[in-house]
Amino acid sequence: MKDYGKDVRKRLLEAGCWFVRHGRGDHDIWRAPGIETPFTVPVKIRSRHTANKIMKDAGLPKAF
Repeated sequence: MKDYGKDVRKRLLEAGCWFVRHGRGDHDIWRAPGIETPFTVPVKIRSRHTANKIMKDAGLPKAF
């Protein structure tokens, strides 16, 4: 199974999103410019559907 974690984080940083803090368990809290609500990003992302949901939460188009 592919791990999408590094690819998602790279795209988030390129889009101007930033890491806020470590959350519970293996999740991190991120923010995106222009979006009021923070969103969570798991450390290990094994599903392309989860990766695309994170992109959607960040206000970005699907990438996986």
